[in-house]
Amino acid sequence: MQEHKTLLAIGAHAGDMEVTCGAVLLKHVRQGDRVVMLHLTLGEGGNPRMDPVAYGAQKRREGEAIAESMGAEVLFGPYRDGEVPVSDEGRMFVADVIRTVKPTHILTHWRTSIHKDHVAAHALTMDAVLLASLESVHTGHERHRGVRAIYFTENWEDPEGFTPYIHVDVSEELEAWRSWITTYEFIRGGISSFAYLDYYTALARVRGAVAGTTYAVAFDLDPFEKKRVVVGLT
Repeated sequence: MQEHKTLLAIGAHAGDMEVTCGAVLLKHVRQGDRVVMLHLTLGEGGNPRMDPVAYGAQKRREGEAIAESMGAEVLFGPYRDGEVPVSDEGRMFVADVIRTVKPTHILTHWRTSIHKDHVAAHALTMDAVLLASLESVHTGHERHRGVRAIYFTENWEDPEGFTPYIHVDVSEELEAWRSWITTYEFIRGGISSFAYLDYYTALARVRGAVAGTTYAVAFDLDPFEKKRVVVGLT
């Protein structure tokens, strides 16, 4: 009998996790796993032609619609775009989400980025995993020690030091991902000059070529997790 997983994808802004690893999340939903996305902010400051409150409401609707299309769950943090705090309060918030969701696997941003919120999301997640596991830390929910692995997504804003280490075949999920990721206006175009859909589709093709598949999504691991212990060379 297959053991089902629970994946928690923690992004700085609504859209971060869906665009970088949404095809992988969909793959796990199709396998019967539970997928939860936590958007620490709505990314409401990303549209220079809209009031942040109005754009935040739009992005919330878009994020909810995508989660429904995927068959995933979505949570929203209390923070404002550009102001994700690397603070005790922020650590405890994420730790409590981890204790509530009880993930077996966590996906989040790489450690370096040109966007401060991405760096903050990484730092909060790494600290929160530890805090969530400690009996001495009180958040209102019992501790959770079941996180088996943390994977870091490949984001165009987070390239420094990122090494594509784990490749996941998403050949069967890519077209579905393309169909619903454009629910986000910033992916469709017209807000930013960056060609998000083209970039991440092409990146999946490049990673697929390396992996020997049509399309793939790559992740990096913490350097310590790359250590292998063997009894001898094989």
